[in-house]
Amino acid sequence: MGNAELWVAIAFVIFMAILIKAGAFSNITRALDARGERIRADLDEARRLKEEAQKLVSEYKRRQREAEAEAEAIISTAKSEAERLAAETKAKLEDLIVRRTRMAEQKIAQAEAQALADVRAAAADAAVKAAETLLAANVVGETADRVLAAAVNDVRSKLN
Repeated sequence: MGNAELWVAIAFVIFMAILIKAGAFSNITRALDARGERIRADLDEARRLKEEAQKLVSEYKRRQREAEAEAEAIISTAKSEAERLAAETKAKLEDLIVRRTRMAEQKIAQAEAQALADVRAAAADAAVKAAETLLAANVVGETADRVLAAAVNDVRSKLN
């Protein structure tokens, strides 16, 4: 048996020498080296893509923060604008109410003054007619006309 092992060892050495001489090892090593280079290139590409993805993620997160800040600024501006418009509208409404109230009070005062003037005019006309009737019955002639005109003017000036 020891002899068989020796022959196997000798055959192996010869086989290896033939392979080395034939260049089979160089082809195998070249193939393995090429495969190793492809794997290294794939790993480098994967690292580059990972770094790119991380940059994109950080860029999108930054943009998202900026968009959120901008949205909050817009909301804040809109709220303050709405509050300002509400205050402005309230002030204008209060001013309108005050003006309308003043106008209504003026119209009421004018109506009261007009009613009082109408009552005075009616009273003056009634007094004039009563005086005319009394004087016409008691005084006749030129004296009656003079006294009547003076009385009418006197009553009118006092009532108006």
